[in-house]
Amino acid sequence: QVQLVESGGGLVQAGGSLRLSCAASGSIFSYTMGWHRQAPGNTRELVAKITSGGTTNYVDSVKGRFTISRSNTKNTVYLQMNSLKPEDAAKYYCNAIRSDGRYSYWGQGTQVTVSS
Repeated sequence: QVQLVESGGGLVQAGGSLRLSCAASGSIFSYTMGWHRQAPGNTRELVAKITSGGTTNYVDSVKGRFTISRSNTKNTVYLQMNSLKPEDAAKYYCNAIRSDGRYSYWGQGTQVTVSS
């Protein structure tokens, strides 16, 4: 079992930046790591993911503004968020999916609030 703990959320003005971190309790080497977000009344959506090989994917609305990265030595995945917009406000969740697809873990989330 892998436990995920997110941090780095907070209140920021539109145009500002935040860096989210997701620390895992064990090795993430064989996991695809993702950041999802959910705003009130909305379904949870995948924002960005990074495979064990380093391939990244982003939802169109954050391309060019957000960057996902990982450190397998620190068992941590990051989401650098720049040029934040009010519509980016949500609770952000970290997700780990093992490469064989058999296991999936979620963190408790960290809140991001963007003021206009």
